Amino acid sequence: MTNNEKNQSDSKIKAVFNVFKSRPNQHLNYKQVSRIIEANTDEERRQVLEILRECTKQKMLKRVGQGKFRLNSQKEKQQRRIKRVITGCVDMTAQGYAFIASDETEKDIFISQHNLNHALHNDIVKVNIYNTKRTHRIEGEVIEIIERSKQNFVGIVELSGKNGFLIPDSRQMPHDIFIPADKLNNAKNGQKVVGRITDWAKNMRSPIGEIIDVIGDPGENDTEMHAILAEYDLPYRFPAKLDELAKDISEKITDADYAERRDFREITTFTIDPDDAKDFDDALSFRKIKNGKYEVGVHIADVTHYVLPDTPIDKEAAERATSVYLVDRTVPMLPERLSNFICSLRPNEEKLCFSAVFQIDEKANIIDEWFGRTVIYSNRRFTYDEAQQVIENKQGDLCDEILILDKLAKILRAKRFKDGAMNFERAEAKFILDEKGKPVNLYFKESKDSNNLIEEFMLLANRKVAEYIGKTQKNKKAKTFVYRVHDTPDETKFNKLKEFVKRFGYIVKPASEKDISRELNKLMDDVKDKPEANLVETLALRSMAKATYSVDNIGHYGLAFPFYTHFTSPIRRYPDMLVHRLLAQYLASGKSAEKNYYQEMCKHSSMMEQRATDAERASIKYKMVEFMKDKIGRQYEGIITGVTEWGIYVEICENKIEGMVSIRGMNDDYYYFDDENYCVTGRMHNKKYTLGDKVSIKVVRSDLERKQIDFVIINEE
Repeated sequence: MTNNEKNQSDSKIKAVFNVFKSRPNQHLNYKQVSRIIEANTDEERRQVLEILRECTKQKMLKRVGQGKFRLNSQKEKQQRRIKRVITGCVDMTAQGYAFIASDETEKDIFISQHNLNHALHNDIVKVNIYNTKRTHRIEGEVIEIIERSKQNFVGIVELSGKNGFLIPDSRQMPHDIFIPADKLNNAKNGQKVVGRITDWAKNMRSPIGEIIDVIGDPGENDTEMHAILAEYDLPYRFPAKLDELAKDISEKITDADYAERRDFREITTFTIDPDDAKDFDDALSFRKIKNGKYEVGVHIADVTHYVLPDTPIDKEAAERATSVYLVDRTVPMLPERLSNFICSLRPNEEKLCFSAVFQIDEKANIIDEWFGRTVIYSNRRFTYDEAQQVIENKQGDLCDEILILDKLAKILRAKRFKDGAMNFERAEAKFILDEKGKPVNLYFKESKDSNNLIEEFMLLANRKVAEYIGKTQKNKKAKTFVYRVHDTPDETKFNKLKEFVKRFGYIVKPASEKDISRELNKLMDDVKDKPEANLVETLALRSMAKATYSVDNIGHYGLAFPFYTHFTSPIRRYPDMLVHRLLAQYLASGKSAEKNYYQEMCKHSSMMEQRATDAERASIKYKMVEFMKDKIGRQYEGIITGVTEWGIYVEICENKIEGMVSIRGMNDDYYYFDDENYCVTGRMHNKKYTLGDKVSIKVVRSDLERKQIDFVIINEE
C-alpha cells in the first residue's frame, strides 16, 4: 500500500468511526453506515463492512446482534477491574503498540494501540493497570498524558489534492499528520520537512498539524544531516542576530584585564588537538621549578569573561547546552566568532583563560594547586599525530616538555586504574567524505599516548576543581556546585553480562563494588582484538549507569573519583561555563549559589547531552548505510550483536557496520525467538542463532530511507 492509499484508508476509517462517535447509543449495520457516509457503490460498501470488522477487532466498536455494531463505550472499558495506577514513560514500537517503563513496576506494561489514547514515544503518562487472564504480561491503558516528549516531527510531505500529509521518518511515530492546505508553508510534494502537531481531537485517529520548516530534498547531505538534528529537537541554524551581537564583542585585552590576572605569557605553552579542530578550549603550560618539581598549568578558555549571564548569547548557549558533533560538521553552542576566534586558544596570540595550576613532583604527586584567571600566549599548536611523533621519536618541537608531561600522565593514569577507574577504549569510527559529503572510506581512530596525555591533565583539573569546592571544612555547609556524577553499575544488567560472557569462556566474579571495575578492565583486556570484542564492550557499557550532571555529589564511579566536575570545555559545554562562574564566585569568597536553578540546569544539560549523543550516532548510522550502498551482493564475516522477535542483528567484523537479517526472510526453517537464551531457534531442524555467534552474511539491501542495512545468512552447504 502506498502512503497515499494508506491516507485514503485512514480517512475512511475515521469517517466510519465518527458515525458511531456521533451516535454513541445507536446500533447500526454496514448498509446504514454506508448511507450516512455516502458510500454508494458495492465496492465502497464492502470496504465499510471490512472497516467495521477491523474496528471490532481493535475494540473500537462492539458487535451487537446479527450484523449490527455499536460504539465500544468508555464506560464499558472502565468496568474492567483496575489493579493500580502508575506513571511511566512510553516506549513505542514500529508496529504501533507500546510498553510503559516505570520505576513503580518490575515489568514493563503492555499497551495496545487502541489503549494508547494518543500517547507517543517517550511521553510521560499515567496508566491504569488491569487485572488480566494473561499471565505472561501486564496490560494497561493510558488515562492521562502528563508530559509530551515532543511536538515537532521530521518526515516527507505527500500532497493529496490541496492538503497534505507529513509521513514521519521515525518508526516510533506510527501516525501520519494531516496538514491543511493553508499550513503547508509552500512545501512541495516529496520534500523533507519539520511539522508540528497543532490539534488532536480524542475521536481522531491522526493528528492535525502544520509545516514549520522545509529542510530540502531527500538524499542531499545537508538535508539529511539537518533532518537528524531536527529529529532530536536540536538546532541546525545559528540565529543571525546572535552572530551580529558577537561581532560587537571586542577581542582586545585591556590593561584592566592584565592587571587582575596571573601572567603566563613568558611560560612555554602549547595546545594538542585533533587535525580538524578550530575551537581550542585548553592549553598546557610547563616549566621546571626548584627542588626537581614541575609547574603544570591547565589553561581553559575564559568564555564567561565574554559571555555574561542572561545575555542573548548566554541564553542561547544555555538552551543548546552543548555543541553537537555529526559525521561531517560541528553545530556549535556559541557563535563562531567566539568559539573559533576570540575564545579559541590559537597559537601566537594572547588569550584570556581560567586556569588550574599545579606543582607536581617527578612521581606525579600534587604538591600545591592554584585556581584563577590568567593571560597566556600559546607557542605552538600540535595535532595529536604531531605530538605522538615527538613522544615516539623523542625529538621535535618542545620535546623535553612533552616527554616529561607524557611520563607524568602515565603515572597519573596508572594511579587511576589502581584506584578502580574503568578502562573502556572503544575504537571510534571515522569516515573520509568527498566534497558532497558521501563516505568513500571508513577507518577507526585509536587513542594513543598523545591523547592520553591531554586526557589525564584535563581529568586532573576537573577533579581538583571539584575537590576544591566539594571538600568542605568541618561544620561548614556545602556550597552549591555542578558535579559530573556516575552511579554504580545496574545489578540486573551486570548479572546478565556475567552470564552472557560465560559462553565465550570469560569469568567475571567481583567480590565488591570496587572489584567490578577491576573485573571489567580484565574482561576488556581479555577480549581485545577478539571477534567478540565490540559486542562484549557494548554490553559492558550498557550495564553501566549514564554519567550526568547534578548538584548532589555521589562521585564518579567510572573514573573512581569521589569528586569530579566539567571545567575544561566551556566553548562546547554549558555546564563548564556554570562551573567557571561558581568557581569565580567562591574564589572571591561569595555566598553559596541558589541550588534549584543549578539543579534544573544540570537536568537540562544532561538531557541535551543525551540528545546530542543520539544525533551523533544517527549521523554515523546514516553514513554507514550510505557507505554500504555500492556493496550489495558482497559477502562478509560477522558476529550476532542482537536477537529480537523480528530479526537478527549482525555486525561485520572488518568495519563494525551493523545490519539485520529478517526472521521472515530465513526460509530454511520456521524460527522462533527465545528471549531467555538470546537466540532464535528453528522448529524443524533445531538450528540456533545466538547472541555472539559468528556467521557469514551477504548484503542484500542498503536503504537510506529506513536507515537500515539488510543481510541474509549464507547457510553452510
